[in-house]
Amino acid sequence: MTAAACPREGFLEIEGTRLEYHWLGPGPAAAPTLVLLHEGLGCVAMWRDFPRQLAAATGCGVLVYSRAGYGASDPVPLPRPVSYMHREALEVLPRVLDALEVREAILVGHSDGGSIALIYAGGGQPGGRLRGLALLAPHVFNEQVCVDSIRAAGEAYASTDLRQRLVRYHGDNVDVAFRGWNDVWLHPDFWHWNIEEYLPGVRVPVLVLQGEQDEYGTARQLEAIRAQVAGPVDTRLLPGCRHAPFRDQPERTLRALTDFVAALELPAATHPRRDCGT
Repeated sequence: MTAAACPREGFLEIEGTRLEYHWLGPGPAAAPTLVLLHEGLGCVAMWRDFPRQLAAATGCGVLVYSRAGYGASDPVPLPRPVSYMHREALEVLPRVLDALEVREAILVGHSDGGSIALIYAGGGQPGGRLRGLALLAPHVFNEQVCVDSIRAAGEAYASTDLRQRLVRYHGDNVDVAFRGWNDVWLHPDFWHWNIEEYLPGVRVPVLVLQGEQDEYGTARQLEAIRAQVAGPVDTRLLPGCRHAPFRDQPERTLRALTDFVAALELPAATHPRRDCGT
């Protein structure tokens, strides 16, 4: 697949697994690319209108894809291993960027996606194309509040309409998506999950947004990132916000990300362009 083709949506085949993706804005030869990495129950569709807004506000291309086991991507065998985010960061994500010929990347990761972005950035994988990380409620270690909320989500999945509400996003993948996330986070071995070892290897600018009412993590996550990454860090705790800043406070989140991108020393100037294919 060539960068010039830049289809707006389709499927990639990565190691024999089909992954759905959408692309908005200019292609990778024309501007840097914001790569959106979804949460533990997310997918392309669950970003809603945020990718389009980001493309319009920043002038960058925006790539959003569903990891295996989510959305319209292929399912995965269960149970997921405790190291599943490491594999996504160190094996799958580089192949996705290569397949779409992404030259200059800013990773925008939410929750699990934020953790994957940190592992990628700190694990020696960027290869010169990574320009920054924008992290929304990332995890760098497990916490009791997270375990409690994930356990409560499992109870809701069994006893409320939560499963049916998730079907609209994951279709036949719904049980794989939910169980693959819920079961591994509640596994006893996951209590010791910790990616702080990767933080000193992160040398690009980092923006971190987290809600004060985040039900899956505390401000200790922000403090650990601010104290240990090697690059410049801007951490913001948002009042009146829960675990998904781009849904709970979309305008503030969009403005923060737009300002962050504008401040980066990018090799290609970003300005509003027509969407690829239009």
